[in-house]
Order: sequence, then C-alpha cells, then structure tokens
Amino acid sequence: MEKRFKVYVYEEGEPPVVHRGPCKNIYTIEGRFIEQLEMLQPHEPGVRTWDPHRAHAYFLPFSVADLVKYAYDESSHDFTPLISTFGDYVQVVMRKHPFWNRTAGADHFMLAAHDWGPYVSKGIPELYSNSIRALCNANTSEGFVLSKDVPIPRINLYDGSMPAQLTASPLPSLKNRTFLAFFAGGRHGSIRPILFEHWKDRDLEHFPVYEYLPEGLDYYSFLLRSRFCLCPSGFEVSSPRVAEAIWAECVPVIISEGYVLPFSDVLQWNEFSISVSVADIPNLRDKLAALPQEKIERLREGVKAVKKHFVLNQPPKRFDVFNMILHSVWLRRLNLRLRLPIM
Repeated sequence: MEKRFKVYVYEEGEPPVVHRGPCKNIYTIEGRFIEQLEMLQPHEPGVRTWDPHRAHAYFLPFSVADLVKYAYDESSHDFTPLISTFGDYVQVVMRKHPFWNRTAGADHFMLAAHDWGPYVSKGIPELYSNSIRALCNANTSEGFVLSKDVPIPRINLYDGSMPAQLTASPLPSLKNRTFLAFFAGGRHGSIRPILFEHWKDRDLEHFPVYEYLPEGLDYYSFLLRSRFCLCPSGFEVSSPRVAEAIWAECVPVIISEGYVLPFSDVLQWNEFSISVSVADIPNLRDKLAALPQEKIERLREGVKAVKKHFVLNQPPKRFDVFNMILHSVWLRRLNLRLRLPIM
C-alpha cells in the first residue's frame, strides 16, 4: 500500500467547513486527518496525488464537526441545513469531475469524528450506500457496514498533544497497578446508568467507578494504576476511553451494543481487550478478578503491541492511526472493481 496507494483530495470548497477541522478535543481525528493529508506537497513522497487520473481513492475533505458548529441551530433540532450543505458540496464534485459518476461514489471516502456523521451521510443516498465512510460512530444499528465502511478510534486530545503522562517510558508494570479496573465519566446513554447503579462509589480502593472524577484527582494517574479500563458506550457507541486505555497500557473492557471496534478488519481485539455484555455488569468485578494472571499479562502484551496503531503523530509515522485509516480505506478499495469506459 505505501508504494502504490494514491489518494486525490478535492480542492473545491472553502474553510471552515471544508479543508479544515478541529485538531483538539473530542473531534481531534477529524481535523488532524484532513490537515495531515493536505499538508503533503507535490514534491514530497506520500499517498496524496495531484493527478486524479492516478488516484485509487478520492477524499472529500469535509468536516462534519465544523458543519454542526457553523450550520446547526440547537433550538431547531433540524438536520436539514447539515444534510443540504453536505449534499451541495457533493453535487459540486459530481458536476465538476467525472470520477464520482464512474462508480456512483464507491471509490470516494469521507471521514467524520462527530456523532452525527452517519446522519449527515444518510442524506446523500449514493454516498450512504456506496462510498467508504470512515466513522468514529461505527454503529451497526445506524447503518454501518464493515465490508464498506471504516471504523476509526475516537481520540480526545485536550490541547492537541498526546498526554505527557501516557508518553513516558516505561509505564507502570502490572504488579504496580493497584486498581482492578477504573471508570470516570458522565451519565450518558443507556449503559452507564446501569454501571453506576451497581458500581458507583462501591469499591473505590480496588474498583473505582466515578460519575465524573472528583476535583483534585488526576484522570491519567488512575489509568496508569489500573489493570483494566472500563469503556462503556455513552450517547453513541464509541468512546475516547478505548484509545486512552491503550495509551496507558491498560486492558480495555468494552461494554457496548452494536459497536464495530476500530480497525477490526485487521486487529484481533480479543488479543488485547475484553468485551462484556450489559447483562454482565452486576458481576463485572468478580468476572475480571477471576481472570488468570497469565491471561491478563498476555492481554497487556497485546495492548503494547497495538499501541502504535492508536497514536496520532505529527508528522505521521508508519503504522500510526493516520496510516491505519488509509490502510483500511485501501483494503476496501481493493474490493471494488471499476468499470471504466473503453477509450
């Protein structure tokens, strides 16, 4: 892929909604992917090509997060301006270039960190059905299709940089992690209230579960002291806690329904994480405590092995999250046979 795969980035549109996106906070991945792809210059080696006829895939550099910021009226609860704005952009691409119509958009891709990425894309039938959608909110109940779409990690960089506490080396070993598991977060969605009902403030010495971390306590220090990090879904299926757990070399415990885990077409999640059902929440502490030490050590070694795939580097490095996204798009592009007109 590194030598062959070429992506053409459409130049239509103006910032802030196109060619730009948030590069920090909960939607970091959206802005950083657009930024890193567009920073590549014609004289530099890399995946980007300025000749659309050489491209294997075509990127729509559109920020759903900024679209919501600038075009959505919270009091209206009306998605129409979002869908129509994105639809207008795709129409410009379709009218100005011949490439979309060759495949009905099947070799085109978008990327959205915002939870509403699936809703916005659904307003454009060809894009929703045919195009590659790289989404944080990779929910099978909302139309996510793994054979066509790309599940990507949700990454929350509060100031745009990786947390210093989690980039130190070496991180605490298993024997220096005194907490069995840890969670702190808001009462969002349907799963977290169940978690709080059974475990909030019940065993803060060994199994700390907080509804928001009390003032004065450091979130990352809890991750580094925990063997397992609980990652329950909130309003939507994805959570930045999955990536944060991996950065902290803490085994993620996925508690979700319908969530297609990031890069699950190439990563064996059972080798570095635990998935539990919502029905297991009442017995969660006992379930984790009963795991053999050898299995926990094996899972942590798996976390260390995949850690590089969840890191945002600037500039990107081989096998990091930027290149993993491109690799996932490449895999889906390989499954597509173009029917080009005979010249």
